[in-house]
Amino acid sequence: MRPAPPGTLPAVRPVSPARLALLLALAVLLLPASASARVPAPWLGVQADGPLFGEAVDTRSEVGLMKRSGFGSMRVALYWDVAQPYATAAEVPPEQAGAFTDEGGTPTDWSALDLRVGLATEQGLRLLPVVQRAPGWARRHPDLDNSPPSASGVGAYARFFTALVHRYGPGGAFWAAHPELPARPIRRWQVWNEPDGERDWSDQPGVADYVKLLKPSYRAIKAADPGAQVVLAGLVGRSWSHLDEVYRRGGGRFFDVAAIHPFSLYVRNVLLILRRSRDVMRRHGDARKPLLATELSWPSAKGKTTVRYGFEVSEAGQAERLRASLRALARARRRLGLTGIFWSTWMSYDRDPTYAFDYAGLRRFAGGTVKSKPAFFAFRRVAHQLRAAPRRR
Repeated sequence: MRPAPPGTLPAVRPVSPARLALLLALAVLLLPASASARVPAPWLGVQADGPLFGEAVDTRSEVGLMKRSGFGSMRVALYWDVAQPYATAAEVPPEQAGAFTDEGGTPTDWSALDLRVGLATEQGLRLLPVVQRAPGWARRHPDLDNSPPSASGVGAYARFFTALVHRYGPGGAFWAAHPELPARPIRRWQVWNEPDGERDWSDQPGVADYVKLLKPSYRAIKAADPGAQVVLAGLVGRSWSHLDEVYRRGGGRFFDVAAIHPFSLYVRNVLLILRRSRDVMRRHGDARKPLLATELSWPSAKGKTTVRYGFEVSEAGQAERLRASLRALARARRRLGLTGIFWSTWMSYDRDPTYAFDYAGLRRFAGGTVKSKPAFFAFRRVAHQLRAAPRRR
């Protein structure tokens, strides 16, 4: 994912980078594993995107490594424009016709989505699909791939969810077509990504329009699978304020799980953002509704990019913050109602001089090979401790 700049975060007392690194290292050394409540396997999740799905990477092997390293969930983008690039069958080029099936009158290519669902299923990873990016025929601005859906596209997006649930939900066509796989129907669906950031929603401010998209999407998902959970788009920047607006716009009845992207240079601010979001939910009567951090990251881009978000760190700093944040979030998860986190991301290129999140991966693809960064080894150690830690009495 490519989140928008995080905006203004709560003020914090400045701490020198050297002192911060020392404090984080001491905290990790002094904190016994037993101080963290044991987390269930799906609680630790990872974003799967970028070079992971490129032809030069052994994707199946990498997804297996995710599982062995301690991840229990995988978040993937299901791109609407890839699955339904044409509005009608008449527009499909004859040489491509065999790749499409008719889904409610819209030609649909399931191949890319089938791959992602199949890989997660093979490894027993719980899948969270985030469904985003309108095709040109359904965009408000046809030439912008970050355009919100047009007025007619809103209905088309909801119908796409109906097709998705019928394929990958309980009793779905995908499971019937793949008897070699254990049937693990998808029961959680995330409606878009960061509508409060320009990178994924060109027209800002975007919350009001997003709520108009959320409502029919929720109804479509529930009609197809009443037991499914609808996950709010991950909100970014002053996310607690944007979440409050979702409620004020009448969106609170149209999601089952809230989602926040709590980016900050400081681990303590990550927890503060989530606490503020939980406070908003409590004020609106949703104290018991679950909360997810569907993107959490510190890109190891310090000194490597010209465009900065404010939370770039070194590779050592990335490992330190991952270690400290996972332990802190695990300790606070019951208090926050935090039912999962997703590190963004598993693999990156680490080469773009203008984009810090190109350095966000636990593993780096470069020169035709994949290598692990310090954060990968830090995650593996902490994941083992959190999964093995005894429950508090």
